Parts: sequence; structure tokens; C-alpha cells
Amino acid sequence: MIDTPEDTRGTSTGAMVRTVLPPAADTPLPPDPPKPPKRRETRLRALDGLRLVAALMVAAYHYGGRDGEVAQAWGTSPKHQFPMLHLLFAYGCLGVQVFFVISGFVICMSGWGRPLRSFFASRASRLLPAYWAAIILVTAVFALPVVTYKAVSPSDALVNLTMLQQPLGVDRVLGVCWTLWAEIRFYALFALCIVLPGANRRRVILFCAGWTLAAAIAQGAKQPLLDIVLMPEYAPFFIGGVGLYLVHRDRRDAYAWGIVAVSWLIGQHYAVQRLWHAPSVHAFSYRSSYGIVLVVTLGFLAVAAIALGWLSWANWRWLTVAGALTYPFYLVHEHLGWVVIKALHRDLGIPSYGTFLLTVAAMLLLAWLLNRYVEERLTPKLRTALSKPRL
Repeated sequence: MIDTPEDTRGTSTGAMVRTVLPPAADTPLPPDPPKPPKRRETRLRALDGLRLVAALMVAAYHYGGRDGEVAQAWGTSPKHQFPMLHLLFAYGCLGVQVFFVISGFVICMSGWGRPLRSFFASRASRLLPAYWAAIILVTAVFALPVVTYKAVSPSDALVNLTMLQQPLGVDRVLGVCWTLWAEIRFYALFALCIVLPGANRRRVILFCAGWTLAAAIAQGAKQPLLDIVLMPEYAPFFIGGVGLYLVHRDRRDAYAWGIVAVSWLIGQHYAVQRLWHAPSVHAFSYRSSYGIVLVVTLGFLAVAAIALGWLSWANWRWLTVAGALTYPFYLVHEHLGWVVIKALHRDLGIPSYGTFLLTVAAMLLLAWLLNRYVEERLTPKLRTALSKPRL
């Protein structure tokens, strides 16, 4: 604001009148006001609940939907233990595909706007403490004389602590660790392509489209190296989850919906291709292709409902606890479940359905102990140690 002699015209007292003149063309404009802090994502507790549902699906498959070591625990095939439910339990293995969709959603949400060091620290501190504890616990239990299951060698058990036993061809301590190897490869691809250069909508869309095309090429090329890196069989589920996070950010995003649709179409194909087997006298059980497509579709729809906010009413605090128990439960439920099933059913004579429920309850209790005394204590310390910048 400036004062000029011309500003006094028309005044009877001669008092100066202050007036505001527009700034000159070369006058610098004031800086933009600071942007408000970015709103943190509201915790999607329904997603925590869906995690536990997927884990329980896998547990149902391992306890009553397949043969193998668990038949040794029951004393007979689970087909005879659960004559009405074993076919339904057989679809529980698709809980893994649901996990992968959830993982794509969560990793995109947590990695958006986060620097690479923070992303790595978050993922490593989330996975490793409970995993290390599960490796040590299962190895120790299987080494007991009263347990009839064979433990891996001490050398192989040590290699299992790295999470790289799968590509190294080492005997696995945990049967479910093959899914962690898929998760690690997804984290690496996402970190290099999205987190390192910085996440934005355009880059994420190109990542999803590029990975989908590259995975299809890898499938056609039949090159082992490409299969290991691009994971054609599991890529559609991770990519579909990433697409659903874009839908969560903007439900009108046509590109995001396109990513989800293509991922579902390809994902159901791989699920049917891998899990459907024609009925034969030698098969323990078989899943229909229609049933497989239905379960995969329901998994995508469940995450989509959460992404769209349709399940925002499911905001109970106990769902957060359920989500916290999912990972340690998933790690220990299979192998230690065999031991518990044998003790309850064959040694104590508890009926099949009671044994099933008590085994699930025991594994959930063990998961709570691992979360309470391992994860809650070690995860923050490991995250802090990995997040420190180098001097």
C-alpha cells in the first residue's frame, strides 16, 4: 500500500486517504501458502478381518482339505474325518491368492510417499521377528523325540533364517514359506519401480500394465529366470490388489478398474490351471473349476468392497487384533498343527470336529504369544535400527 497526493482530492479536511493500488508487473508475488499436511490413511479394519479369514481358509485346507502329513496326524485321511466338509476345505488353499490381492493393496498404500529406506525397514521389521521365532520354534518341536515328523538338518534350518531357502533348494522348515518368497519378489519389484523413483498414479499404472505384459511374455517364453522374477502365476493377484488401491483413492478411475478387471481375468485362469484336477480314483479330492473361479471372484470382490468403503462400518477394534495375529498364525499353524492334532485326536481321543476347533484355537493362542512377546518387542527396535541414516 502507498500514499499519494492525488489521494486527497475530494476531502474537506485534507486528510490523507490510504488506497490500495495493484502491484507493478515486475513486483514478485507473495509465496503460496503452505500446503496442509497430507492426511494419513484411515486404518481399514475390515482388511484386518479379511486377512484372518484368508488365514483360516488356509488352515482349513491344511487340516481337512488335503492328504499328506496331516493324514498321519489324524490316523486316516481327512476325507474320512470330515465326510461333509473335506471338499469345502479343499478350496481353502485359495486363501493364498486372497492374501496376494490384500498384499498388493496394502503395499501400495504403505509405500505411497515413503522413501526407500523407510519402506525396507517397515517390510523387514514386519516379516522377520515372527518368522525367525517360528523357524526356531518349529525346528525345536520337530527335534523332540516324541514328535514323529522329521526335522530339517541344522544347516538347512540356519539357511531358512534368510528366507532364501526356496531358490537355494534347501529343505523348508515351514511349508508356507513359499508364499513369503513370492511376497519378497513382489516387494523388490515394487520398491525398484515405484518406491525408489517416487509413487504417483501414472507410475503405478505403468507398473501394473508393464508387469502384466511382461508376465504374459514370460509365460510364453518359458524361461526359468523370467518366471522367477516376474511370477506369471501370482502376478495378477498382486497387480489386482494394487489396482484396487487406486480404486480406493479414486473410484472413478477407469484405468484402475481396467487393471482390476484384467488381473481378475488372468488370475482366475492361473488358479484353475493350477488347482483343478479331473476326478480320478487316485485323487484325494478335487475342486471344480466353477468353485475355483467363484472363490477367486469373492476374494477380489471382498477387497473391492473395502476399497470402495462399503465395509467402513466394520470398524471394531478387535479386528485390529485379528489382523495382528494373522501373520504369526499363518507361519506356525501347519506344522505345529499336525502335532496338536495327533495329541488331541489320537492320544486323547477327542472327536474330529472338536480337535479341529481346538487346534485352531491353540494356534491362535500361540500367535497371540508370538505377537505379544516377539513382534511387539522386536519389530519397533528392528525398524528403528534399519531406519537410521548412515553417518
